[in-house]
Amino acid sequence: MNVEKFYETLDSYFTKQQIDKVDPFLVSSLEQAKAEEDYGAYISICNEMIGFYRSVSAFEKAYIAAEDVLLLMEELNMENTEHFATTLLNAATAYRAAGDYSTALRYYKQALQIYDGILSPQDYRYAGLYNNMSILLEKMDENEEAISYANQALSIIETLEGSETETATTMTNLALLYFKVDRFNQAKELLEKALSLFEQNDGHANEHYSGALAGVAEAWYRMGDYAKSLEYYEKALAEIKYHYGENMSYALLCENCAAVCKKMGDDEKRETYLKRGKEVRERIH
Repeated sequence: MNVEKFYETLDSYFTKQQIDKVDPFLVSSLEQAKAEEDYGAYISICNEMIGFYRSVSAFEKAYIAAEDVLLLMEELNMENTEHFATTLLNAATAYRAAGDYSTALRYYKQALQIYDGILSPQDYRYAGLYNNMSILLEKMDENEEAISYANQALSIIETLEGSETETATTMTNLALLYFKVDRFNQAKELLEKALSLFEQNDGHANEHYSGALAGVAEAWYRMGDYAKSLEYYEKALAEIKYHYGENMSYALLCENCAAVCKKMGDDEKRETYLKRGKEVRERIH
C-alpha cells in the first residue's frame, strides 16, 4: 500500500474542508491495508482514525480503532517501542476527550514508562506527553500536579528551535490551570504571550489557536468585560468549526457564550446560543 499517497489524499480532504469524505476514506484504506497484510500501513491508518474520530466526537469508533491497533502491535511484539507509546498517547487522548479519565491515565502512564526506557530526559516527545497528562489531571481536579507537568513541558518546548506554536499551546494550557488556582495575573500574562505567538505564526492554520482564544475570553470574563469575552469566545467558536465542525467543544463554547450573554442581559442571544449548543449535543449523542 502506498502510505505516502494515503496521507496526501487525507491531507487534501482536510485542506479542502471535505470532512464528510474522511471517514469512508479511512475505512476503505484500512480494509486495503488489511487485505494486503501491510501492518505498517494498518497501524498508521488506525492512529489517524483515533485522532479523527476523537476530533469529531465519534468516541466509540475511536475506541474500536485504538483497541484494534494496540492488540495488533502486542501480537507483533512492539510493546516497548516508540510506536506503541505513540499509539497509547493517541488512545489516551481519545478516552480523555470522552470522559473516561481512569483509562486515559493508565495509557498515559504506560506511555511514560516506555519513554523512560528509550528517551533522554529532555527529548521533545516528553513535552507532548507531559502536556497531555497535565490536561487530564486538571480534569481530575489534581491541579497542582497538572501545573507541574505543564511547566515541565514548557521548559522542554521553549528550548526547541521553531517551536513557537507548541510553546503558545503549552502556555495556553498552563494559563487555564493558573485560573483554576486563582493565579490570575500569571494566567493573563501567559495568555497574552500565547496569542502573540499564535498570531505571528498564522494562528488560523493551527487547531490549538481556538484554545488560546477561549482562554483569553475567560480572562476578560473574570475581569468583568463581557463584551470582550463574548468577542473572543465567538472567535474560538469559528476556529473550532473551521477545523473540526460542530463537535462537543463547539457545544461547550456555545454554552459559555450563553453565560456571557446572561451577564450582559442579552436574553435573546443567550437563548440562541443555548439552543445551538443543545442541538449539537443531541446530534452527537
